[in-house]
Amino acid sequence: MNIEQLKGKLAFLREAEKLKDVLRSGHTSSGRAESTAEHSWRLCLMAMAFEEELAGLDLLRVLKLCVVHDLGEAIHGDIPAISQHAHPDKSERERNDLLTLMAPLDAKLRGELLALWDEYEAAASPEAKAVKALDKLETILQHSQGANPDDFDYAFNLGYGRKHTGTAPLFSALRELLDDETRRRMASPPSSTDERRMR
Repeated sequence: MNIEQLKGKLAFLREAEKLKDVLRSGHTSSGRAESTAEHSWRLCLMAMAFEEELAGLDLLRVLKLCVVHDLGEAIHGDIPAISQHAHPDKSERERNDLLTLMAPLDAKLRGELLALWDEYEAAASPEAKAVKALDKLETILQHSQGANPDDFDYAFNLGYGRKHTGTAPLFSALRELLDDETRRRMASPPSSTDERRMR
């Protein structure tokens, strides 16, 4: 047991805790802004829920990719999906932020985490492709169930992440179900105040 490595891992975990305070554009069903850490948690849960349909993939690797994919946001925050076109350097910035976040770690662990992030970013494996699809689907799920502000752009969901969600029958089926939910929200969006009152 290397005490300096343990200290480094604790320092890394203290910095990663900031992800709990990074807010996203979607809201929870109670109307509170969702955090990136909450999104990553439900992304992991989603992968576990569909484990049977993801047969043939390494579920542990899938879960690691889920946990790591947004870690860099702990430093400079989340860029909402609807605004990402205005930030062509998003990937480079997030990768640099991840490197800063991982500085206290030993080189071996730093390399493993960075390799996972790079794999996800490039959709370089079947597991990474699956996580990319689930990431988009989890976002759409949260948008469709959240008590969002009255001016929330639900129509954005219908085009979001299509290149990733059309890669396998599971993702296409989930996409169809979630698109139906989005259309229902668009047809009669409850006011976020009314929705919170009903709970």
